[in-house]
Amino acid sequence: MFGQDQFHSINSLLNNRFAEKNPLVAVHRGTGLGMIVENTSHAVTAALRSGADMVEIDVIQSTDGDFYVFHDGTEPENFGIDHLITTLSTVEVDELVYTQKTAAPRVHVEKLEHTLTSFPDVLFNIDRSWFYWDLLLPWLDQFDMTEQLILKAPPTQAAMDLLRAHPVKYPLVAIVSSQEQLAAVLEDPEINLVGVELLADSPAHAFCDPAVAKAFQDRGLLVYLNALNLSDGTVLMAGWDDNLSVTGNPDDGWGRLVGLGADVIQTDWPALLNAYLGRDIRGLSWQSSAHSMQRS
Repeated sequence: MFGQDQFHSINSLLNNRFAEKNPLVAVHRGTGLGMIVENTSHAVTAALRSGADMVEIDVIQSTDGDFYVFHDGTEPENFGIDHLITTLSTVEVDELVYTQKTAAPRVHVEKLEHTLTSFPDVLFNIDRSWFYWDLLLPWLDQFDMTEQLILKAPPTQAAMDLLRAHPVKYPLVAIVSSQEQLAAVLEDPEINLVGVELLADSPAHAFCDPAVAKAFQDRGLLVYLNALNLSDGTVLMAGWDDNLSVTGNPDDGWGRLVGLGADVIQTDWPALLNAYLGRDIRGLSWQSSAHSMQRS
């Protein structure tokens, strides 16, 4: 079981999903391929139909305090603008149109409320939201989705203080590149720590030892590993990534993550990863996805 005993009921959905599948497949920003835009409900639906067990989304806040699903820093390629979306008002954000999907109907930045309420039983991994937790955490409470929303953040003092103070104990996956970074949050009774996202810049990193992952798991923490390839070239997990797995031998990429003991693998290629794991995804998630499509 992941997480402390006192948070058993909150973490039950995550633990039940893990009991059914190991490792879980988390999909980065949903599946934004073809004319489907990432970080939208349609991308979530595409990810579910590709066998996602969890969908990662990014959150930003307008200057008026409204929350949207978007990865800031990608404005030039998405909208052709050279300034951050976080400097814009709600009216200005609502006017933005994704330009790289020119053959599709006009697609606007999606409000977080729409994304969350469109999927009543999906596990969401919410990334890049810790900048706004003073307002976001109480805002999330209105949806009664505590079991579904897994927050991800580096364990900085400011972010952890906000989690400690908030009465609703959302599950947390801490992003770390060293074990020392976890010292302040391990077994903290006010923080519902369920896992660690391990970052390793090379195969020589200590996190590339399966014994390290096992030690985390023995403490009730899931091990979340990235197979992502980022546009800036940042290495997230020793270079055992999607590109290597898709274009070369997946044993040298995804296979290494499985061998390390990954409980969750985050990917941009969920269907191929599921195939590598020997899972038949035909027919998966179509009913729940149809529900979401009707509401999007």
